[in-house]
Amino acid sequence: MRVAISGASGLIGTALGGALQADGHEVVPLVRDGTGGRSGADRSGAIRWDPAGGTIDAAALEGTDAVVHLAGASIGSGRWTAARKRLIRDSRTQGTALIARTLAGLDQPPRVLVSGSGVNAYGDGGDTVLTEASPRGQGFLADVVEAWEAAAAPAADAGIRTVFSRNGVVLARRGGALTPMLRLFRLGLGGRLGSGRQWMSWISLPDEVAALRFLIERDDISGPVNVTAPEPVTNRDFTAALAHALHRPAVLPVPRLGPRLVLGEMADELLFVSLRVQPAVLQEAGFRFSHPDVATAFAAVLQDREGHDAEEELR
Repeated sequence: MRVAISGASGLIGTALGGALQADGHEVVPLVRDGTGGRSGADRSGAIRWDPAGGTIDAAALEGTDAVVHLAGASIGSGRWTAARKRLIRDSRTQGTALIARTLAGLDQPPRVLVSGSGVNAYGDGGDTVLTEASPRGQGFLADVVEAWEAAAAPAADAGIRTVFSRNGVVLARRGGALTPMLRLFRLGLGGRLGSGRQWMSWISLPDEVAALRFLIERDDISGPVNVTAPEPVTNRDFTAALAHALHRPAVLPVPRLGPRLVLGEMADELLFVSLRVQPAVLQEAGFRFSHPDVATAFAAVLQDREGHDAEEELR
């Protein structure tokens, strides 16, 4: 296959691209650094685009088998000022709309667009089990997800199979949400957030990559898909599992007031939100998780290829 990936240099994009290339597929990254050569593509085949400016090399996308759209500003970098919230929203809706419009106008469009999304679509669900059939929730991120997914309408309207990968917290040894946790827990400074009763929906990076490849290949799947492990856990249990994996205590709970004072709205929607999400579509389609529970996930992501504990790298 020839697969175009936006956000190809990010945590998920790098892992996905590497896995596809290892199996002999051609990976074409979308780049914004202006290094494009003839027809906007550099020697490695990268496609030049400018989401904010609304430009992309459409010709380079002709004949692509699949497009995986992962680009978007980080939701966890910096306090959510009005400007930051605008960037979070625009970086998703503008890029998605540009790709969807462009693909819809191609003579040889891809057979599938897998567009990144998030489980924050459901808002704070408390103890309720949430599936793809659950209604949209409330909050800034729920609004962002709604607009983000709606921006892909031109591709779906043109008959391109469109899938929204609603991701949970991706667990990886390097990068993502786990990195700052590892440093705190190794120092014995880890602990639950608030009461620890809020549910966390997560997925290991290897399962994330496998799920995206599954969604590319399965012609019978479209629409929202929860890309999360089948066993969500409370923050209390997640904390205990991570501490156990690192052989460290986790006895210093983080009072809710502190993060709220520092991060404001961001703390409520990222740290204290409760999302008990089930990957119903993936499970019904027969997808098999390599790491269905946090214990197996931590055992996998905290070991490098030589079997060295990632904790040792942090010394």
